[in-house]
Amino acid sequence: MSFTDPTDLDADALSRAIHAREISCREVMQAYLARIHRLNPRFNAIVSLAPDDALLHQADERDAELARGASLGWLHGIPQAIKDTGQAAGFPTTYGCSLLKDAVATRDGLMATRMKAAGCIVIAKTNMPEFGLGSHTFNELFGATGNAWDPAVSAGGSSGGAAVALAQRLLPVADGSDFMGSLRNPAAWNHVFGLRPSQGRVPFWPAADTWVDQLGTEGPMARSVRDLGRLLAIQAGHDPRVPLSIAEAPGAWQPPQAPAKLRGLRIAWLGDLGGYLPMEPGILPLCEQALQRLAAEGALVEPLAPGFDPAIVWKAWRVWRHALVAPKVARLLAQPGARERIKPEALWEHDEAQRLSCQDFMQASARRSAFHAQLLELLGRYDLLALPVTQVWPFPVAERWPKTVAGREMDSYHRWMEVTIYASFAGLPALSLPAGFHANGRWPMGLQLLGRPQGEAALLGVAAAYEVLAAELLARRPPEPGNGGP
Repeated sequence: MSFTDPTDLDADALSRAIHAREISCREVMQAYLARIHRLNPRFNAIVSLAPDDALLHQADERDAELARGASLGWLHGIPQAIKDTGQAAGFPTTYGCSLLKDAVATRDGLMATRMKAAGCIVIAKTNMPEFGLGSHTFNELFGATGNAWDPAVSAGGSSGGAAVALAQRLLPVADGSDFMGSLRNPAAWNHVFGLRPSQGRVPFWPAADTWVDQLGTEGPMARSVRDLGRLLAIQAGHDPRVPLSIAEAPGAWQPPQAPAKLRGLRIAWLGDLGGYLPMEPGILPLCEQALQRLAAEGALVEPLAPGFDPAIVWKAWRVWRHALVAPKVARLLAQPGARERIKPEALWEHDEAQRLSCQDFMQASARRSAFHAQLLELLGRYDLLALPVTQVWPFPVAERWPKTVAGREMDSYHRWMEVTIYASFAGLPALSLPAGFHANGRWPMGLQLLGRPQGEAALLGVAAAYEVLAAELLARRPPEPGNGGP
């Protein structure tokens, strides 16, 4: 293998180079730390970075293991930063909240445990919005994360730090989590792949509740489909402490890259749900162009009315979101002066929840069940459902959230993200594909494909075919400061 900079390699190629002893784990760590020190001050994607000497010592230990003929796995010696929602021993778990700045984890969460078991070296955390609320990565503790392609605009969120670190090659792969598009939106806005797995595919632990709080899920983000599937295989799998986690043994999920398999694939293009969802100009045509790549190889793409009432779905969604977010905020509100230090969007979620009754929640749950059945009916006729990943282009980083979209007023901080709720509410897997760029050439956009329940393998197969068809688009790299970039 010939290369000059290990940060240019995707994770699979880097893993093969490490295991072939073509490059040492120390050299990999040195290269990534040098890049982080050079670029992260501009983008602010990586937070709570461990000292260089401690990380290099761990890299030396990984090299010694290889010298003895031992490998921990695919991520052996590969640097990784855990999203700040997850616990990693010795690092703060802040959720982007200043009230938690000193909350240093004494043990690993399940995500860090599984990734360490595969050999990774946890070097830091990745930045996120406070409590993960809103698809815009900024908080009072660490500040804002700028988009990998244009730091003047939003990186998306809540896994914005992870997406930017991945796109700017501060990490080879990245973990994230997705409640309301938090893996998909930043992937779309930073020109990488993001996969929200099926409900239960990637269990979260530790958790205060393991029965009801199932709208959010952790998952993988990568620059290639192969890396996406391999990282998912590490993250996925049943854990007895998480009773609703999927018991199916996680496979490698490495589909053949065969565009010919697209022939006959049925894709329902839901677009803007018949005009219900406001979309900024240029987004729908760009996503349709991405679908045409699949259609050119035999996929059957059919525009389709949604078959459900999106206004009813949104109303039920809000009840669930209030109910699930509120307890997380309430745990901190007991601290003196906490209300003055918590972002207003989080306080709004908490305060709205105080008006809900058990009957309200059960009615919303019944509506959710009906919606799930409606999507299953659609997926009985089509293999995949397609929607844009976001309704807006990346907006100025100083804005909290878009107040209007295509001339329509947004009545909440997350209404502009409504297009992401359908996979989340139905517990379906959804994959964000890079679709192209704004006319200015600086702002990426993504197409999301929703699959059947537990249909990650099929989604990855289509994504692998798309990767071949869109190779020239996917080869584009964001500019770097000092090299003609911002």
